[in-house]
Parts: sequence; C-alpha cells; structure tokens
Amino acid sequence: MDVLLWGVLPYLVIATLVLGTVWRYRYDKFGWTTRSSQLYESRLLRIGSPLFHFGILVVFIGHVGGLVVPENWTEKVGISEDLYHVNALLLGGIAGVCTLAGIVILVVRRRTSGPVFMATTVNDKLMYVLLVGAIVLGLWTTLVAVGAGSDAHNYRETVSPWFRSVWRLDPDVEAMAAAPVQFHVHVLVGMLLFAVWPFTRLVHAFTAPVHYLFRPYIVYRSRDARIPAPTGRPRAGWSPVGTPDRDRRTR
Repeated sequence: MDVLLWGVLPYLVIATLVLGTVWRYRYDKFGWTTRSSQLYESRLLRIGSPLFHFGILVVFIGHVGGLVVPENWTEKVGISEDLYHVNALLLGGIAGVCTLAGIVILVVRRRTSGPVFMATTVNDKLMYVLLVGAIVLGLWTTLVAVGAGSDAHNYRETVSPWFRSVWRLDPDVEAMAAAPVQFHVHVLVGMLLFAVWPFTRLVHAFTAPVHYLFRPYIVYRSRDARIPAPTGRPRAGWSPVGTPDRDRRTR
C-alpha cells in the first residue's frame, strides 16, 4: 500500500494534471475562465476573494520553502531548526487562517446568493470541498503537528525528502511512510485536488495576467461639460436596406 500511495500515485496525479491541462487548453479555450460572478454579488466577494488569494499565495510560498529547500541549506545561512519552525508556525498559521476565512466567506456567498448558487456547477462544489479539506488539514499539521513543542514532528526529514525524491524519479517511500497520519491525509487530499485541477475553474491560475505589468497604460477621459453639444440635424449614416424609412425617401 505504501508503494502504491507514495511511489505510484504521485506520477498518476502529475500525468493527470499535465495531460488534463493540455486537453482543457486545446478543447475548451472558451471555458478557461473563472466564470466570474461579480455581477451577481460583490460585497462578500470584495472581502473573501483577497483574503483567499493573498493567503493561498503565502501558503504556496511556504510549501515551496518547506518542501523544496533542504534542511541543511537553511542551517548553512544561519537559520536554526527551532527558528525555522517558529516562523513556519507563525506565518503559516496566519496565512492558513486568512485562506480558510476567505474560502468560508466565498462558500457562504455561493450558498446564500441565489444567482451565484444557480451558477455553481457540480465540479465547483467538489473543488470547494477539496480546497476546504486541504486548508483545514494544512492548519492541523501546522498548529498541532509542527507546533507541538519538543514532540513536534519534523516533516523536513520525512515529507520533504519524499517530495524531492518524486521529482528525481526515485520516490523515497519509506521516508513518507514514516510521517504521521495527519501528513498522509493532507498529502492525499492535496494530490486529489491537483488531479481535478484542470477540470475546474482553478485552471485559471495557470494563465495569470502577467502581461498586465508590461502593457501601456489605458487613459480614460471624460467628456468636457463646457463643450456644447452639436446642434442641427445629425448627419445621415448608412440606412439598412428595405426599411420603411428608406422606402419613403426613395418615393
């Protein structure tokens, strides 16, 4: 079972993520969107969306630092293991709470606003379930497993080596199997989320509008109220063929 979960399943998830994204881009370009519902309700969206997006960005950066950067690298730059875990607990806890608060607000908004609820699809509901599950489990591992003082589990000796070994095509199954069960559940829910990613609105994250940073400014100018409106009969334009107005002019 450990070989199946930590040695085979990660590659199935990666294949589904990559091939599913290619398929979605090729056959559903017009559906590659967040399907924004801002026109239906904007008050809760203005609160929940920034909380979720900024929180998930910090969570992503924290995962990259914890999973990709080896433990001996941070020690070489003078960051002790205790200091690292304190920062992970503090920043990760704040980011996780903000992300969870944001997603809860967005879920409540979808459930309580009639037009938004009507625009919610089945895969949207599955996406929200997996997102909430991954966030809650992430907070659990951060606040309970990592923040348990001297009894805290050092995931940088189990989960992190396994994660890096997957990309080396030599998965360290034993390292991941040695992690506590809460890390197992968190990783499994995370892999399931990435497996369904290409088939949900989350796919828009792969097309962030980076070009907005480099495009020219768009200048909007209002009409000057001091300029009088044109007087007299307006100039005639093209007239549609076969209309009564055109028939009267020809007669």
